[in-house]
Amino acid sequence: MEQDSGRAAGAARATPVSRAMETIRALREELAALRGAQPVAVVGVGLRAPGGIEDLDGYWSALASGADAVRPIPQSRRAPFGEAWDEVPHRGGFLDEVLEFDGPFFGVAPREGRSLDPQHRMLLEVVWEALDDAGIPAGRAAAAAAGLYVGITGQDYREWMREGPDSYWATGNGHCFSAGRLAHTLGLTGPAMAVDTACSSSLVTVHLARQALRSGECDIAVAGGVNLVLSPHGTALAARTGALSPDGVCRPFDARANGFTRSEGCGIVVLKRLADAVRDGDRVHAVIHGSAVNHDGRASGFTAPNVLAQTRLVERALAEAGLGPADIGHVEAHGTGTSLGDPIEVEALAAALGRPGGAGAPVLLGSAKANLGHTESAAGVLGLIKAMLSLRHRAVPPVPHFTTLNPRIDLSGTGLRIPTELEPWPAGAGAYAGVSSFGMSGTNAHVVLGAPAPDPAPAAGPAAAVAVTGFEVSARTPAALRSYAARLAARLAGIKDEEYAAFAYTVTHGRTALATRIRVEASDRHRAAAALGAVAEGLTPPEVREVAADTAPGFADLPRRVLDLPAYPWERRRYAPFDAERPPAG
Repeated sequence: MEQDSGRAAGAARATPVSRAMETIRALREELAALRGAQPVAVVGVGLRAPGGIEDLDGYWSALASGADAVRPIPQSRRAPFGEAWDEVPHRGGFLDEVLEFDGPFFGVAPREGRSLDPQHRMLLEVVWEALDDAGIPAGRAAAAAAGLYVGITGQDYREWMREGPDSYWATGNGHCFSAGRLAHTLGLTGPAMAVDTACSSSLVTVHLARQALRSGECDIAVAGGVNLVLSPHGTALAARTGALSPDGVCRPFDARANGFTRSEGCGIVVLKRLADAVRDGDRVHAVIHGSAVNHDGRASGFTAPNVLAQTRLVERALAEAGLGPADIGHVEAHGTGTSLGDPIEVEALAAALGRPGGAGAPVLLGSAKANLGHTESAAGVLGLIKAMLSLRHRAVPPVPHFTTLNPRIDLSGTGLRIPTELEPWPAGAGAYAGVSSFGMSGTNAHVVLGAPAPDPAPAAGPAAAVAVTGFEVSARTPAALRSYAARLAARLAGIKDEEYAAFAYTVTHGRTALATRIRVEASDRHRAAAALGAVAEGLTPPEVREVAADTAPGFADLPRRVLDLPAYPWERRRYAPFDAERPPAG
């Protein structure tokens, strides 16, 4: 009775202002709930992976063919440790020359560049490429207060320091500065953080970015991770845990599995709320419907996985997505090829996703570690990108080195299966993919991914052609502009006539306008390709004129449609501490 009278008194004291504030509060809560229910779109991707992989086509080609990118450490990478590499397993998934970097592009002076962790350097380039892939210039990302989430674990480059640290070493090697430098360089003012949960780091960043988008903390989020193996000492420590493969071959799920091999890579995804991506005319690579993060808790050992925790993780991610086990047709597993980890992971997947009695369409299991080795803090996001490509191509790549099932793994009656060749997506199988990533720290992540909705069917009758009069291209230097023009001319030769408008929009409005700019007047892709070919040779044909750097981009009537274009041609130079006596120019 007293409670009812108190409510009545409160209602009586309500004023127009207080009622308006209550309405605003209720609307905010409703908006937050709607945001929370929204799926998240992957609108941009950038990557580096072993085997010279630098784009999505190259990655899919390697995966679909079952390629193995593991090799002995290149001779050029052995300095400054020399023969110390011979004392540890030194086969791995090594990238090409990782000490090279386009410092002037990002305003990094030579002395600072030599002190800057190559992982931070690579992040600058790959994040830029991911934003380019999304058709979002850096200035537009800055205006949207974009969030930035970086998975990073190793600090091998500290061991290259010959003398005592200076201020450049201090800000060039700490994990926090990987995210801070990116945000500073690109002008991003949303949340910016480095995440270290060991091998699950990059997939945890995707989960954190998804949460930030759903809560309205940012409208664009950049997430992913990086890993480089720059010292034998970290490998020596990993070898002492017994987790490394002595022969440098990663064999997920196989009876011969004897550990993983350390590898390098970088993967970045640009994320937006799906409704915003559709509204803005973004190209959607895939849709994240659910994600979850948890910890193993008290397991049999600090670094030992926990089957119950992994089962709960997958179940929670499915619940977040509003899906059930039958909706999953493929799982990109953590799959390190260890005798303990693989059986536990498969047992958890069977408990969360298995088909009773094996009835129904199968769930195909995969692990990119069989192709690349274990890219550690970049592994989760590279697995997510692999699952995204499997959804796009409606096929699941083979697992290299898999011949005989690990005797500690029992797939009978589960519906789980491991492909040994490129397989079409199973008929009747669930339309979604799961991606798992588990950290030695005990922190686990799982993401549920789906394909984007198909583009709406065109209206009946001939489609109205978009009149294209030209486009703009820019680069930091004249030399880079010539290289870029050559790449774009080659790309024009491979597109359809109806894609020319998307090309013109993407290169003009989906890229940051840089200091050296040209305007190309060309009404079709053939004239455009010829003009760009001339620019690549250092000529200035009649269709081309220079544009002042501070001029607003032209061709404002081009409709937004993002097309896949070649990456920016970085003008890389070598930066290493022992090159101090030969500082790079610029």
